Amino acid sequence: MTLITASHSSASEKKLALCPSSPNCVSSQAADEEHFIAPFKIIGKAEDAWTAMKQALVSQSRTVITEETEDALHAQATSLVFRFVDDIDAILDAEAGLIHVRSASRVGYSDLGVNRRRMEALRLALRNVGVIE
Repeated sequence: MTLITASHSSASEKKLALCPSSPNCVSSQAADEEHFIAPFKIIGKAEDAWTAMKQALVSQSRTVITEETEDALHAQATSLVFRFVDDIDAILDAEAGLIHVRSASRVGYSDLGVNRRRMEALRLALRNVGVIE
């Protein structure tokens, strides 16, 4: 899992790995505009949003959750033709009412916007079930 955490840290203290300088990564914790994507703002119970998030994520084509804790997960998405693997990480910050997300290509320089589109498709799926704004 590409999280940066202190031992015994709360979800609000967990950090996603930084994006590289290449444009093939998006993160809700990125400091620069090129890589930044807004976190998912939860409506209602955080647990419901987290459950819906996991369901929506695995419903995306060729995506599997490979590691999971009660407030963090790592998933992998594999491209159809070339079998490139992208890493997806999420942190539930129930106290702040947010789900922080990161999606990044493992190889190459440009992803032609695939990672950003993946996260926006996930955002739309969660909006459609009424768990995020």
